[in-house]
Amino acid sequence: MSRLLKTIAFCILFIAPGELLADLSAGVAKVKITPEKFMWMSGYAARKRPADGKDTELWAKVLVLRDAKGKTLVLVTLDLIGIKRDLSLDIRKAAMDAHDLEMSQVALCTSHTHSGPVVGSNLIAMYFLKDEQRKLIDDYTITLRKKVAQAIDEAMKDCKPATIAYAHGMCDFAVNRRNNPEREVPKLKEAGKLKGPVDHDVPVLTVRGQDGKLRAIVFGYACHATVLDMFNWSGDYPGYAQHYVEEAHPGAVALFWAGCGADQNPIPRRQVALADKYGKQLAESVGKIVAGDMKTIMGDFAATYAEIDLPFAAIPSKEELEGRLDVNTLYEVSRAKHLLSKIEADGKLSPTCPYPIQTWRIGSGEGSPRFVLLGGEVVVDFSLRIKKEHGDTTWIAGYTNDVMAYIPSLRVLREGGYEGAGAMVYYGQPSAWGESVEAAIMKDGNRPSAVRWGVRGGDVSRL
Repeated sequence: MSRLLKTIAFCILFIAPGELLADLSAGVAKVKITPEKFMWMSGYAARKRPADGKDTELWAKVLVLRDAKGKTLVLVTLDLIGIKRDLSLDIRKAAMDAHDLEMSQVALCTSHTHSGPVVGSNLIAMYFLKDEQRKLIDDYTITLRKKVAQAIDEAMKDCKPATIAYAHGMCDFAVNRRNNPEREVPKLKEAGKLKGPVDHDVPVLTVRGQDGKLRAIVFGYACHATVLDMFNWSGDYPGYAQHYVEEAHPGAVALFWAGCGADQNPIPRRQVALADKYGKQLAESVGKIVAGDMKTIMGDFAATYAEIDLPFAAIPSKEELEGRLDVNTLYEVSRAKHLLSKIEADGKLSPTCPYPIQTWRIGSGEGSPRFVLLGGEVVVDFSLRIKKEHGDTTWIAGYTNDVMAYIPSLRVLREGGYEGAGAMVYYGQPSAWGESVEAAIMKDGNRPSAVRWGVRGGDVSRL
């Protein structure tokens, strides 16, 4: 049986009621991560200058969950387009060292807002920056690392007895952008003729203190945060949604995680009023869920983490890359330069990319949520397939721990287009993924070349 299937199967094991453990605790913290200086924005190649204003603040938020046996899960949500593996490992390893955690216990989820700053080397081939702007990016990345560590420390210290509950709802503004031309969406929507797979599920987890008051509300949605394309800092619709959830529940911290929305867009878009509208719509869905019947989580937690080797379709030679330096496409030239610098540093290009797969079981009662956290910009086919095979209480996040590229299903890969192959240029990757991309993620993470993290000094297969 595959690693992912084994993990999910493990997560749904039934534990008799007499064995359930109800003594849970939780801690919450948040810190502002809006850049203090106007620097280059991430997400769109068309931008030719730094940010010059602000619509909303950007936040790093942390929720710590702990079961009665001391098993701790640390969820960090970031109003950023993504982070690369090197920065992600730095942040998670610092948390591991400071709080005696395993890699499997810490997850970094990004909202994928396209109105935040460039961070580290994420989307490196997309930008043509002068030294001054590169220094701002380096300085911001250092500051971000410190602020996230600070927020994790605060959330750990804030741990108190808690009641944790969950439920699901729906929100329908996400549209499959591969199957519906943007200009035609309003008419298609009105006529009920939108095409293509979507995932309109809204999973919600709440944390209440001993006094019954809400302390945290965690929710997810599978849709790109691409309403806005201007030059103002903004959390886009997820930022507005978190704002409205917190406004409706004073004293609670709202945390958003992005689902498998790589091929999903909020349409129509490109107006602040629309980002506000979609955020309010999502917040209202969350509010209805919180006000309704929610199932209390009981029992202990479990977590696994593995990095599998995701193969590229082809690896260009040094001579091929040197030949691309004369093409007319700036971004192809930028990618070629980036890859040549890797060859100079490492001697060669790797035929694979380390891909993170993390799973959490939150509680051990029947139907307890199972959280599958995947790296990259994951298309909706993955969440639909996993939920079909393992139930609606399986939550699937993308954009977690490392955003290295789009992650297409085999269907999308074969269809091609931006999500299938084109976006690999901007991520500085050598080629499209090999055709085993979906099978590698869904079936086989157990190979000698895989890097595994789990029980310290052991192997995630032992969980």
